[in-house]
Amino acid sequence: MNKLVKVAGLVTAFVIADHTSFAQQEKSIKTGDVPKGWHLLDKTKDGFYGISIDKAYDFIRTKNLKGKTVVVAIIDSGIDTLHEDLKDVLWTNPKEIPGNGLDDDGNGYADDIHGWNFIGGKDGKNVKQDSYEGARVYHMYKSKFDGKTIDTTKLSADEKDEYKMWLKSKKKIEGEGSEEGVDLVMLKRALLSAQKSDSIMRKALNKENYTGTDVDTFNAVSTSEKSAKGSLLYLFKTNQMMETTNKEFLDGFEEFVSGEERKAEAKDKAPQNYRGDITKDNEQDINDRNYGNPDVMASTPFHGTHVAGIIGAIRNNGKGMDGVADNVRIMMIRAVPDGDEHDKDIALAIRYATDNGAKIVNMSFGKDFSPQKKWVDEAVKYAESKGVLLVHAAGNDAKNIDTADNFPNAMIKGSNTKASNWITVGASGDPRSGGFTASFSNYGKKQVDVFAPGVKIYSSIPGGNTYGNAQGTSMACPVVAGTAAFLLEYFPYLTPQQLKYCLMKSSQAPETKVKKPGTDETVALSDLSESGGIINAYEAAKVAATLDPSGKPAPKKTSPKPTLKNKKG
Repeated sequence: MNKLVKVAGLVTAFVIADHTSFAQQEKSIKTGDVPKGWHLLDKTKDGFYGISIDKAYDFIRTKNLKGKTVVVAIIDSGIDTLHEDLKDVLWTNPKEIPGNGLDDDGNGYADDIHGWNFIGGKDGKNVKQDSYEGARVYHMYKSKFDGKTIDTTKLSADEKDEYKMWLKSKKKIEGEGSEEGVDLVMLKRALLSAQKSDSIMRKALNKENYTGTDVDTFNAVSTSEKSAKGSLLYLFKTNQMMETTNKEFLDGFEEFVSGEERKAEAKDKAPQNYRGDITKDNEQDINDRNYGNPDVMASTPFHGTHVAGIIGAIRNNGKGMDGVADNVRIMMIRAVPDGDEHDKDIALAIRYATDNGAKIVNMSFGKDFSPQKKWVDEAVKYAESKGVLLVHAAGNDAKNIDTADNFPNAMIKGSNTKASNWITVGASGDPRSGGFTASFSNYGKKQVDVFAPGVKIYSSIPGGNTYGNAQGTSMACPVVAGTAAFLLEYFPYLTPQQLKYCLMKSSQAPETKVKKPGTDETVALSDLSESGGIINAYEAAKVAATLDPSGKPAPKKTSPKPTLKNKKG
């Protein structure tokens, strides 16, 4: 799974905090502020490069269009089903009777009221942490290939794929130890430092739970308090998590460290079967489908709750924040653990979403290996045949996914074709907060379709009435999924291909060159994505209004490069 960027820079953050005065930290941070909900704003009216959603709704009102409800499935880690901004927009299976333990609608999943949990057991236990696919692949084929002379000319096509994949995993595991190349010693030292500062701050504030805002307003007196405040506040602000509690922040940090330790152990030790020990299915059999449980909250709902709020948190209710779409039902399909998701779970999650009425599927996850890609591809083609749009996050490694593997993806294995119902999303920002492109975002002129806001995105988080910032292509992805749902609400005849056409054709090209993520090189955004633009809901709605109500697909040709340049007025 592509981790939330909240933990990606922690080591660097601690190093800088140790060598930079608190006043200097404050100055550098304040110059990069953007308001809560900036991703929804309009450049001309508000001065921020958001998606102009209010302008889009104004346009819809001039057309006197009435919206129809759209079901959006989110394949993720779970969702807070009691959250004030989400509980009333959850999809409810109309043919299922809650809590009777029976499969009332005969779809193979008993009590699937709000969706399904493919990483749970029938006994109610749930998978939380899991191993990484590179480690699973390495040990899966180690006995078959390691230390042997392999004549590739004598291998079948499937065996050649296995061998190539194993060599790649071998390089990852034996050559780098940690797949992310993180210095574990420094990482553990940084975690220990954060925990010590947290202990000091809890005593100083006289409470066990506090937020970054509490730290900001605290008047530190002693040297130890000043040091703890400076270190923690820098981390909270650098990772855009001011409204997040110390417990949530440190739990996330600990999970990240634990994951890196599991990667480092993979060279000598086969990964634990976290998933199989709980789900009890035959993971090698795609037809063994009726496993899991209906608990879509489980114990890891942060990521999914944040994603869900971006898409469909109730608009204009005076609470927290507004989602993009105003008439959706959120179907949660839990299939993403703290670690890498399994291809079987993703394939069945896509099929579940399709069979149960979802028209848009948000997929904010990804990995470097896909041993059962054919199962995922078959599910993608099934969704395509049923008119379902799949929206996927490009990933947070600042790499070119035209040449680097990132799964799942739109490319159908064994062919040169791309699924027509698939959109891959990179993360954009605002010029006053880091630039048009997020420094962490993956990119690719062929494989990334469009960019969308994914920096400092304010949304719902677990806790019933709690909100906070997170960032990543995981956040950009639901901005696009929510915009697609908005379009489908008011133009219900649009096909997935037409929705993609609207989003790409109307995307806004920045007036200037942008930074290639991970570098200081400046390039045109068209060098980083196929559309060369950032989505804009208002412009997309105008394009949608011109399409054929008969539902005929948009012309089969490469989407034109955007010509709109954030015109004034």
